[in-house]
Amino acid sequence: MKHRRKHVVLLWMLVCSGLAEAIEPISTSIAVGMAAALTGFLASYPNILYYFHECCRPEWISFNKTGLDVDLEKRLFGQHIATRIISKAVNGFVNNDKPKKPLVLSLHGWTGTGKNFVSKMIAENLYKEGMHSSFVHVFTSELHFPHASQIETYKSQLQQWIKGNVTNCAQSMFIFDEMDKMQPGLIDSIKPYLDYYDRLDGVSYQKAIFIFLSNAGGEKITETALDFWKAGKNREEIKLCDLENALSLSVFNNKKSGLWRTCLIDKNLVDFFVPFLPLEYKHVVQCVLAEMEARDLEPDKGIANQVARDLIYFPKSERVFSATGCKTIISKLDYYY
Repeated sequence: MKHRRKHVVLLWMLVCSGLAEAIEPISTSIAVGMAAALTGFLASYPNILYYFHECCRPEWISFNKTGLDVDLEKRLFGQHIATRIISKAVNGFVNNDKPKKPLVLSLHGWTGTGKNFVSKMIAENLYKEGMHSSFVHVFTSELHFPHASQIETYKSQLQQWIKGNVTNCAQSMFIFDEMDKMQPGLIDSIKPYLDYYDRLDGVSYQKAIFIFLSNAGGEKITETALDFWKAGKNREEIKLCDLENALSLSVFNNKKSGLWRTCLIDKNLVDFFVPFLPLEYKHVVQCVLAEMEARDLEPDKGIANQVARDLIYFPKSERVFSATGCKTIISKLDYYY
């Protein structure tokens, strides 16, 4: 029945596009008759087309809490704070039928610690098409907003992009990468969309998700992680309260953060500042083994250790944390295989 419906939809599209006139020896009268018959059939199954073209409906947008939790536990390494926050924040927000405002997450930490990875996990467990969904929108500062002289134009464009996409689908996701390279003041242009408004010009933004990714604040996070390590404490003892306030202040006062002096922080519109801790040697090994598994390769701890040893660590004398996290392991693994 499923295949029959698919064929009917395709034929309906063919007839409606006018291509039926080019098919011989079908006459115009027969084509019109077919169109009428198909119209009647589709009227009996009004939701058929929704299964073949992505739209803003539960068939395409449905949160998989178990899937996200498994991904965070099994694929994100060394990030116990981020794992807990992301799981609770996303689950609580998506399952709230009437949120008061959009979900706003600001992810901070050095490169290769998992910020982009987590954004992808959220998308994959919320949208059927994952990162390829037409409702997931990624902005990269150096690509979309490169020139300081055009900041006013960027502000207007950004507002229009967000308004247009949320109008199209209330459950849209916006990911802002490289926030530390964004023009200061630009992000303030979307402040009204993140605030506690039921509607703005007839549009509700309360079910949208905004995620900011930034290296800013990485120094403060690393400093805290080093202090715990020097004190002989386990990194899992680090709590959100040890970092969140200092992290938000560090980002707010950093001219290179993209969130410098922003009203989003001043007005408490960022729901969570999520710290991503620097990764240790053992975490890099876990990343390599996970990449092997993703490629259907036999896990080889010998090769995983070789890849991990090739990376640069800091402080230089102790070699505690990977300078690039897990970011370069794919190319390193290619070399060894």
